[in-house]
Amino acid sequence: MSRPSLRPGRRPSWPGPGDVLTREAAGWVPYPFHSFVLKVHSRCDLACDYCYMYRSQDQSWRTQPRTMAPATLTRTAERIAEHLAAHGLAEAGVVLHGGEPLLAGDEALARTAAVLRATVGAGVRLHLALQTNGVRLTAERLDLCAESGIRIGVSTDGGRAAHDRHRRGADGRGSHARVQAALHLLGTDRYRPLFAALLCTIDLRNDPVRTYEELLVHRPPAVDFLLPLGNWHTPPPGVDPAGRRTPYADWLWSVFERWYGAPVRETGVRLLDDLMALLLGAAPQTEALGLAPVRYAVVETDGSLSQDDTLRTAYQGAARTGLDVWRHSLDELLRHPGVAARQWGADGLCSACRACPLHTVCGGGHYANRYRHDTGFANPSVYCADLTALIGRVRGRLAADVRDLARARPAPAEAV
Repeated sequence: MSRPSLRPGRRPSWPGPGDVLTREAAGWVPYPFHSFVLKVHSRCDLACDYCYMYRSQDQSWRTQPRTMAPATLTRTAERIAEHLAAHGLAEAGVVLHGGEPLLAGDEALARTAAVLRATVGAGVRLHLALQTNGVRLTAERLDLCAESGIRIGVSTDGGRAAHDRHRRGADGRGSHARVQAALHLLGTDRYRPLFAALLCTIDLRNDPVRTYEELLVHRPPAVDFLLPLGNWHTPPPGVDPAGRRTPYADWLWSVFERWYGAPVRETGVRLLDDLMALLLGAAPQTEALGLAPVRYAVVETDGSLSQDDTLRTAYQGAARTGLDVWRHSLDELLRHPGVAARQWGADGLCSACRACPLHTVCGGGHYANRYRHDTGFANPSVYCADLTALIGRVRGRLAADVRDLARARPAPAEAV
């Protein structure tokens, strides 16, 4: 595999187009996409201070259409159907995303669901979901989601102080009260089948156990704890790049002990569920950890095909591919160097990560968290020390429990 280009005036890339061609010549076949993120609206009604869409290096959202036009939606649905049929996939997921997808309006959301289902056909089981900040989630919209078969994920950071520290409107008003009202509705018997998960961005200033229990009040089916996005050039809040302290490992370890030690399973915590699965030799459910190939595509409101849009935190244009649904198939996106690199398992990692015995568990960390100006994404995660510490603690706890179970097992009866 070639090294990133470091010529003056050029952004480093990892890998390069030649690497993809070389691998294909050697027999590499990409894994098809089975999940699709549709940016149905490119603006938001909150002004969260940590938002990777609007507060990071890439400001391309400013030139995107506010909404996905009907013709763009139709073409996107055709590309998805084409891709699924070409690869014989009978099941797929689509997430309606933004910005804030509810800003697209009720008619557009209903049309989106109807067009997608009609285009992929009855032979495909299509799972539709919507990720929202919750501010506009009303009973009427929940009824619409129920009719359209759309499950709901809601972003919230816990109690009022924790939530409103970051998740405010442009006028400075916090959104906690409105989100809590929406979650109360979503948690009722009528709408609970729509409830997919809560998404919470970690803030080290918030008590981890209290944050977890504030989320638990809503009885979510699952909780996603997200590490704040950052990289070696712009480290996340509180990260010690030298690795002498591991504050995020400490925070998540406190959550793990509370969650894992509960007498009954109260909810899923996706990051921790995946970590335990990998340590026990099973497959993770998400792509946050491990070496499973990345298998989702992002479609912008104008029909552009993008890489993971969290790459916006690296530099202007980092997520751009130059492809779109009008001129290119999704198979062409699979062969984009940035997408292909995330399907190559250990071979897509830098040499330092490949030499580490934990790389099969951490997977090198989130791709966006690896970025450096001089070497692109060919680096360990800026969270490397935290991930190492957390994996070690969870592995130690699981190993101790396995030993205890082995000791408690009755000895086999002696043969007569």
